[in-house]
Amino acid sequence: MSTRWYPIYQRGNPQLRVFLPNFWMKLVRPEHKQPENIVRFITPTQMSDHDIKQYLEKIYKVEVASVKSKIKEGLIKRQRFRGYIIKEPDYREAMITLPPGQTFKFPDISTEKEKRDDDEIKKFQDAASQSFDKFKEMNKDRPGVPGWFSV
Repeated sequence: MSTRWYPIYQRGNPQLRVFLPNFWMKLVRPEHKQPENIVRFITPTQMSDHDIKQYLEKIYKVEVASVKSKIKEGLIKRQRFRGYIIKEPDYREAMITLPPGQTFKFPDISTEKEKRDDDEIKKFQDAASQSFDKFKEMNKDRPGVPGWFSV
């Protein structure tokens, strides 16, 4: 499965060997509401359903009931200024069904500090919008004159 080069084994000098796959899997939040035993992954197009099942069972020791996958075509975009056409790579979207009784809940990675920071930013934005409204009220009789120009 792997095409990586490993050091040659030498007798009498045992070496620690770790065989890693060349594949990766990306856990993705589902687009629509799904049952709690279905998990969505994005994988390379070279992985088959059997490879995906073996990957999860052997590396992460997760029991898998079934795997359904389909290949999605990458988006085709036009570059903004020069007009080049850019195509994102294709990928395989895999829906993994866990056995009955097992569930998966997508982790909430936001912390309390981030939530407090969001509240502080919101307060700052409110204060800035109030000061701008006050500035507009003061200069409503001077249309077209910039704010930095005054006597």
